[in-house]
Amino acid sequence: MKRDRTQVAIVGGGPNGIAAAHYMGVYGIDCVVLELAEGILPYPRAVGMDDEALRVLQGIGLADQAVRDMICDVPLRYYNARGVCFAEVKPTVAPYGWPMRNIFMQQLLEETLRDALPRHPGIELRQGHEMLALEQSADGVTLQVRDADGAVYELQADYLIGADGGRSAVRKQLGIELQGLTHPRKWVVVDTRHDSLDAPFTALHADPQRPFVCIYLPYQQRRWEFMLLEGENETAMCEEATIRRLIHGHIGDAVDELEIVRIRAYTHNSRVAQRFVEGRAVLIGDAAHISPPWAGQGLNSGLRDVANVCWKLAAIVQGKASPRILQSYDQERRGHATDLIALADNMGAVLGLTNPLMAGVRDWLFQAVNSVDNLRSHLLEFKFKPKATITQGLVFHERAELREDDLVGQLFIQPDVETADGQRVRLDTVLGQSFAVLGYRVNPVQGLSAATRDYWAQWDTRFIQVNRSRSGPGRNQPLQADGAISVEDLHNRLGQWFSNVRDCIVVIRPDRFVAAITTPERLESVLGKLQAQLS
Repeated sequence: MKRDRTQVAIVGGGPNGIAAAHYMGVYGIDCVVLELAEGILPYPRAVGMDDEALRVLQGIGLADQAVRDMICDVPLRYYNARGVCFAEVKPTVAPYGWPMRNIFMQQLLEETLRDALPRHPGIELRQGHEMLALEQSADGVTLQVRDADGAVYELQADYLIGADGGRSAVRKQLGIELQGLTHPRKWVVVDTRHDSLDAPFTALHADPQRPFVCIYLPYQQRRWEFMLLEGENETAMCEEATIRRLIHGHIGDAVDELEIVRIRAYTHNSRVAQRFVEGRAVLIGDAAHISPPWAGQGLNSGLRDVANVCWKLAAIVQGKASPRILQSYDQERRGHATDLIALADNMGAVLGLTNPLMAGVRDWLFQAVNSVDNLRSHLLEFKFKPKATITQGLVFHERAELREDDLVGQLFIQPDVETADGQRVRLDTVLGQSFAVLGYRVNPVQGLSAATRDYWAQWDTRFIQVNRSRSGPGRNQPLQADGAISVEDLHNRLGQWFSNVRDCIVVIRPDRFVAAITTPERLESVLGKLQAQLS
């Protein structure tokens, strides 16, 4: 039997698997991606992307390309049975450097991701290759694979990423149970082309007679989703004539212009794997957690998985970190993925009420919320979305008792900054691909021992001094910091952030989460604590 070897094997060539391959390429890790399908499915599946996910794509240099096929800052509206909007999500802030609600089509994103793979010579995508079995040992993972011609071969890898969806063969081979529930009501999803409806938003119509969804997509396309009511025949409801009658009830004769691309009934699941790590194998995306679509967080959660686990795997393979840090992936990600599924369940419950009395109570409650400024702001800015916060994992909390205002373990902001040569860039461009130590109006390198500098140099850590905008002695004369990168805080976003934490140095992980907040006097000790966690 033919035998191949790679450093990291990825089973599943969807957006999460290919994004993970890009990160492996960025970190200089050889990687083979096994994808059973040949080619990309030509219709949209996931259609919503948030700011955090775009920041993950920014980390592999593909966010700007992906945004070219997106509609950004798309509102989300809830309508009652009378067609009156009773709630709206319309974020206007961009704390992480990107719009918070964006609509895209998955097949276009997949094209963007795959087209860019050749930039990494150590990455290989094998389409039509199916993983048949896997075995783990103390030294690695061995996969049995059947190629597109039917020949079986072995692929040996140091580590394995299972990115093969809700029916994950990797998860089943590892014996990991998927826990949760299956929702009783199915929904029919309909994708259409040549749309002319003037409704540039995502509309959740909470009509108790038949809840439905209408999503504005790029390039004159639109998605409709209709709840199947109790006793309805799925096959009959998926017939094109039936679907056209349903859509006609909402847009009239304009339905005749629509081309029906796809009709399919879906069962919604809310499930989370018992664990995300088993030996040298990890699960990401739908292989690890399956969410109903109502919060639009399924793919976004998968990309968060990618950002969290890939830098750790790369560091382990390269010998920079201990293999035991892999367990932190489960610690840091499973809770947040579970919280987002709960959010989707709650949003679906609000949408899916079929009891007119309960729907009336719901409408009244949201009307009350809209009359209170703080609550309306909470809804508009999507502040009810659970925030990823790492309390246990690869972070260092200096205080024994965690406080609500502790920003350690949260995603760091990404404002625009100005570099020493006058370029305006997003902050992550300056942070680089690894750890960063950022000081506000202080040089974070000063006072560090040679041993500490040497250790963090092997991580390609960047030390950065942030200065106030226009704080140098004159035009084209920015302040400089010996041994550190100097940038200016263009809109005082970083100044505001540091005023809230009251300390002046932050340690930022490769996935942009805050690893520690400290002072120049304590920085040596704090970096030592983090070094101990990684070693």
